[in-house]
Amino acid sequence: MNVLEPGYELNESRPALPGYIASLRRVAVAFAAEAGADDLQQENIGLAISEAVSNCVMHAYPEDGRRGDVTVEAWMDESRIFIVVSDEGRGMTPRPDSPGLGLGLPMMARVTERLEIEDRSPGPGVRVQMTFPLRGR
Repeated sequence: MNVLEPGYELNESRPALPGYIASLRRVAVAFAAEAGADDLQQENIGLAISEAVSNCVMHAYPEDGRRGDVTVEAWMDESRIFIVVSDEGRGMTPRPDSPGLGLGLPMMARVTERLEIEDRSPGPGVRVQMTFPLRGR
């Protein structure tokens, strides 16, 4: 395995459409694998990324047909992987037409060491930062 050095970064953007969720999950999991994450950590990262990107696809952009991007950024230090999923959509506003089941955020919190969600106001969008420990480093 070619282990990445601290300071290496990933920055990938895709249209906020369902067909791109798996692509962003794959690049994030590949980054984690190269960083030295074990199989369980890779599964947890894949699950959390899928949920965060899915939330962007489902909730970030209004129904008027305007679409934007979702971005996944990742970097690491000696003991952790940091991943940010962000969009430039509507922000954290209630959507009575799509309340969801409410399971995604608690699941993300359970598989991360730290989960931070911020509304990017006054600018548009939401930023979700997840921290994952690197075991054995």
